[in-house]
Amino acid sequence: MFQEIINNTELFSVLNISAERKEVLQSLVDYIQSKKENNDTIRLNFICTHNSRRSHLSQIWAQTMAFHFDINNIFCYSGGTEATAMFPKVAETLTNQGFLIQKLSDTDNPVYAVKYDQNENPIICFSKTYNNEFNPKNKFGAIMTCNNADEGCPLVFGAEARFPIKYDDPKAFDSSDLQTEKYKERSLEIAQEMWWIFSQIK
Repeated sequence: MFQEIINNTELFSVLNISAERKEVLQSLVDYIQSKKENNDTIRLNFICTHNSRRSHLSQIWAQTMAFHFDINNIFCYSGGTEATAMFPKVAETLTNQGFLIQKLSDTDNPVYAVKYDQNENPIICFSKTYNNEFNPKNKFGAIMTCNNADEGCPLVFGAEARFPIKYDDPKAFDSSDLQTEKYKERSLEIAQEMWWIFSQIK
């Protein structure tokens, strides 16, 4: 992985995650562990209303932490109940945290290539619905990263399991003096929890 990402992971600690939060995360740990033990392909689809902030951060950090802990045969996706665009501050935040990001298209819904290691394939990110053709159709775990998507999407077609792992929306701080700080905070919160999840896989 790129050194700045490694530097961030070295600040993570199990002591920073509450027992209540670990209980929320444990069901996803169990799902990944079971798939790994059966030598099954692990597909995770992180879902939020607009697929613009939290779902992308979760997808990118999950794929990165799977690589960090040498969990193979895992593919992370993201989607929404509707498509908008990946919010530019997400790309800026991740770049500041060590990722190499290339903007592949300059449209209303840009496509980004996100690299966490110089030799690994980039993660392709753009806003899409969770059931877009780019995403898996079945045999995946659906991780609901926001309340609206969880409540507004009672059935995720094709999902083997569903995990409500929700994060506060940094959008609340857009256009404020706290925006940069809060996006950094939310990204690292998600990163640390993905770090913990994959650290539990044997």
